[in-house]
Amino acid sequence: MSSLLLTGIGELTTLDPAHGARTRGEDLGVLHDAALLVDGGRVAWTGPAAAAPAADSRRDLGGAAVVPGFVDSHAHLVFAGDRSAEFASRMRGQRYEAGGIRSTVAATRAATDDVLRARLDGFLREVHAQGTTTVEVKSGYGLTVADEARALRIAAERTPETTFLGAHVVPAEFADDPAGYVDLVTGEMLRACAPHARWIDVFCERGAFDGDASRAILTAGRDAGLGLRVHGNQLGPGPGVRLACELGAASVDHCTHLDDADVEALAGSSTVATLLPGVEFSTRSPYPPARRLLDAGVEVAVASDCNPGSCFTSSIPFCLALAVREMRMSPAEALRAVTWGGARALRRDDVGHLAVGARADLVVLAAPSHLHLSYRPGVPLVAGTYLGGELLRR
Repeated sequence: MSSLLLTGIGELTTLDPAHGARTRGEDLGVLHDAALLVDGGRVAWTGPAAAAPAADSRRDLGGAAVVPGFVDSHAHLVFAGDRSAEFASRMRGQRYEAGGIRSTVAATRAATDDVLRARLDGFLREVHAQGTTTVEVKSGYGLTVADEARALRIAAERTPETTFLGAHVVPAEFADDPAGYVDLVTGEMLRACAPHARWIDVFCERGAFDGDASRAILTAGRDAGLGLRVHGNQLGPGPGVRLACELGAASVDHCTHLDDADVEALAGSSTVATLLPGVEFSTRSPYPPARRLLDAGVEVAVASDCNPGSCFTSSIPFCLALAVREMRMSPAEALRAVTWGGARALRRDDVGHLAVGARADLVVLAAPSHLHLSYRPGVPLVAGTYLGGELLRR
């Protein structure tokens, strides 16, 4: 692979401690009038354009701002069907409940592999066009051994960040035997799915799985060699956050309804609080207390939760703008949350920043500064997305 020098960068956000970035706070390691050298798909150098090293080729970005590629650490992208009518009902005042998931389950079970694969590819083109370069993909709309395994097999063709979510809801055929479904998830289904998954997740929530069932599912997944993730405290107070912290989960996602003990547990753990403001936008629910979490020293990520029911957006820039406007995060905190925060939620140190050695995943903005991501919400500011140093064609 030849080396490539990107020059003419008006503002380069590196999140690199070598350029002054802090683990948390406002300093993002920003350089002005900068250049970035890509070699072998990795960042090989960053610094002032005037001091740039030689390269096999050069590309002038004309003063554009460059940020790390966005890391979406929570998405549900393998499914069939449509739930727009459910969205319309919510906008007329119907409360969101987890039961709507079952309608997507029926459509997904009926879809062919080719249909699911084509739809996933469409979503991936969509997220790349909006600057997302790393995306986690969950199962959870099959809820049989065969359907969960095929969802993960299809997802694993496209991303290493695959999550087994057989514990999304209890399917209709187990309505009278939820304990039997937990046995299936922790037994035969887990054995079939683990070879295609990096993570296991559970929807620890009313209408889904209680604390005891969630503990059993997560423990079985850990014993099978999978990392842990948790949907927790979305619809109301519950045990999800503290269970995630106790078990050392990489991330607990939603975190909408928190008490002091939840915040204290997160602050004292390595578990990332992943906030999903697109859900609150789409369900007219209260937003998570991001300011409280950040002020307590909790590591925060912001992700899309793209799914057909509670949040059908794949746009990380939109979620970033919501985080700033609705959750009182600063533009710098929000950008960190959709890059480095997402990387930490996936226990990755090779993405979410542009320090030397990182994957050359980056976004060129049609703007002079990263501030425009929240300053100009809804505007298509992503002028180019580089994945491993290669510009993705649209």
